Amino acid sequence: MSGWAGTGKSTIARTVAREHYDRKQLAASFFFSRGGGDVGHANKFFTSIAAQLADNVPPLRQHIRAAITERSGIVSQSFRDQWRQLVIGPLSKLDGNPLSYTIVVDALDECENENHIRIILQLLAEVQLLKNVRLRVFLTSRPEIPIRHSFYRIPDTEHQDFVLHHISPAIIDHDISIFLEYELGLIGMDRGLGANWPGEEVVKFLVRSASGLFIWAATACRFIREGRLFAAKRLALILKESSISVTAPEKHLDQIYITVLSHSIYSDFTDEEREELYNALRYILGSVAILSSQLSAKSLSKLLAIAKQDVDETLGELHAIIDIPEDPIRPLRLHHPSLRDFLLNRNRCTDLNLWVDEKEAHGKLAKACIQLMSASLKRDVCGVDSPGKFVHDVESSRVEQYLPSEVQYACLYWVQHLQKSSTQLYDNDPFHQFLQEHFLHWLEALSWMRKMSEAIYEIVSLESITLVGYLDSGVV
Repeated sequence: MSGWAGTGKSTIARTVAREHYDRKQLAASFFFSRGGGDVGHANKFFTSIAAQLADNVPPLRQHIRAAITERSGIVSQSFRDQWRQLVIGPLSKLDGNPLSYTIVVDALDECENENHIRIILQLLAEVQLLKNVRLRVFLTSRPEIPIRHSFYRIPDTEHQDFVLHHISPAIIDHDISIFLEYELGLIGMDRGLGANWPGEEVVKFLVRSASGLFIWAATACRFIREGRLFAAKRLALILKESSISVTAPEKHLDQIYITVLSHSIYSDFTDEEREELYNALRYILGSVAILSSQLSAKSLSKLLAIAKQDVDETLGELHAIIDIPEDPIRPLRLHHPSLRDFLLNRNRCTDLNLWVDEKEAHGKLAKACIQLMSASLKRDVCGVDSPGKFVHDVESSRVEQYLPSEVQYACLYWVQHLQKSSTQLYDNDPFHQFLQEHFLHWLEALSWMRKMSEAIYEIVSLESITLVGYLDSGVV
């Protein structure tokens, strides 16, 4: 098992996965992403690994199928049962010459449940017990506490750690310099500024400003490129802001985020207009940052009840920090999770016009979900008109037609947002009214979405929220 930590980990993991795939030595891969739906938690981790093993290691296919046949309900059982029945068991039955394969797990720190992280690391360490197959695990993560503590419990002989932060600063600066020269050279040629633009001294200054962070350099280049005719002015703005005396690398990154975000609010607006724009920016960008599953701009606009044009205009100047695809059905994505950390941390986001109050943002999203579901859900929402029809007999395209992605999102995650907010529940509030009128409609929608197992969890979570509210109010 290899443990990696530091900036650039995802790029490394994808490179390793691609190289092993080309050599037919990739057993499976899983790339965690907080707020990425099924890749934001571990519920599909072990079954996904097993499915990929069946595809990538042909001799395993029959053993994995046999394990599923023997225990048809394995997907609803514990992670340990899934791992040992679907992965370790089949692997232990391989005969012949020992084969060598690699499992790539990227950004484990992005898994939203710390207990799941501990279980995953504990179970992955069991690959050392396999005798007739050489299975390595290549894992990347930031060195969060659950990660470090779990690795401490694994004997040193069973894992190797490589910490990117321990690489010589001179090597990192050299690599960033090459990156900046190449990217800025392309921008210079595109804008007619010359292939040598902006010059060696400017590149050296930018390398110092990056403080060893590739994400700083990448964000700066995207910000300059998106300026088009104003590329040179945007470079000058970065040089000006970077001349402020800050030392910690995190502060350099925070400063460029502030630069990009502040630049999206034009100075020629009135104070009232600027306040309105900042409110929209915090609401829309804050929602993107805390979504439990990524949404397209179109779906986000419907969830937030904001015109898509307003969403597009608010995010239009933020391509440097957000992946905004041209395809309207593809989801919006933060280029790097550090942006979410920055927006939600008042100590880091020193411009309070940009700071997102996390609990307040979750509360607003919970209410938006309720409003959307109240307007969208009803009896026989998919128009099947056949009470006895099985879910698997209805085409998924029909479900998606009547339950578009923003409605499915609301059904799946409104309770989670409510949990993470500071919202106080009381009788006849919007949440209470929704449950009184649409509780069965909500369950029906989750059933069509094949998410009834999530419904049980949501109901239990909702019950716990209600109990805490009663206890806080003194009602017994």
